[in-house]
Amino acid sequence: MQRIAIYCGARSGNDPKYAKAAEQLAHYLAQQGIGIVYGGSNSGLMGIIADTALAAGGEVIGVIPDALHKREIAHSGLSTLHHVAGMHERKALMAELADAFVALPGGIGTLDELIEIWCWAGMGAHSKPCACYEVDNYWQPLFDLLSHVQQEGFAHGERQLLRASTPEQLLASLQGGH
Repeated sequence: MQRIAIYCGARSGNDPKYAKAAEQLAHYLAQQGIGIVYGGSNSGLMGIIADTALAAGGEVIGVIPDALHKREIAHSGLSTLHHVAGMHERKALMAELADAFVALPGGIGTLDELIEIWCWAGMGAHSKPCACYEVDNYWQPLFDLLSHVQQEGFAHGERQLLRASTPEQLLASLQGGH
């Protein structure tokens, strides 16, 4: 595994535990020689991920759409920063550049990117693992909803959405695919 795409908030959230978890994950991945592909911003958890990985000597590739570049400030110190026309191009390029996908806590944009890339896996568009990085049960409501979808007969046998609460568990899970 050479690179992991990380989806996360352009805000830091209301509790410092989210920033701390982002720092721990980014530092661990950099130490393991695993590059990060992310949304390209220097704000919120996205900025923390980039700054921490870069400070630890890691590769960080940003992919920022022109519309967001005007609202969010692109990170100026990345290994590579790709400017793309829109979110569709961002998602496609991130999917191409990454070997796995991880969602940290974030908002609707984070959820959108996670669900879409996981859906692509379920449809056979790729076979890369997708996971949620659990911080104090942040993702539990999503897993409750997914269980409800399954129980009500609407799930298609999609690939498993993984989750882990430590960097070590996460990487082992992604490398094992479960």
